Amino acid sequence: MLQQIMENICNYFVEERICGQFTIADGMISLPILDGQKFLIEGSVLNDGVYTWHEDGITNDDDTEAAGLQDETWAGTICALAVPPAVIALSAEIKAWVESYGEVVRTPYTNESVLGVYSYTKASGGSGAGGAVTWQDAFADRLKRWRKVCI
Repeated sequence: MLQQIMENICNYFVEERICGQFTIADGMISLPILDGQKFLIEGSVLNDGVYTWHEDGITNDDDTEAAGLQDETWAGTICALAVPPAVIALSAEIKAWVESYGEVVRTPYTNESVLGVYSYTKASGGSGAGGAVTWQDAFADRLKRWRKVCI
């Protein structure tokens, strides 16, 4: 979810770009970053994305499961990230919101009833299917302070 949020706001909170030749062996990569720091792999065929560095293993962008980095050597960029704790906390809220309302967003209807006569109310006001409110709509005000202009 964190990576989707950063894509949506066009801001990966890049602290430092490291360009060069990189090798992932046995699911690990040697990086000059702090334990618990997030990083972005770009230019890889198999491993592009946001991860969290730990000395005992790498986790995916939301720190919940093993990243499963695949062994690979490539020329590209690894960005050390400085994601604000408030963004990480908001990411957890958004993830919970999506788990609660994700199915509702996928339908073009907000209310259906069959009380002798079939009727429905069409969703409106959002950018989702049929105007349903998506997580991007629901959290836009809280995310806007970190949004960057996409070129």
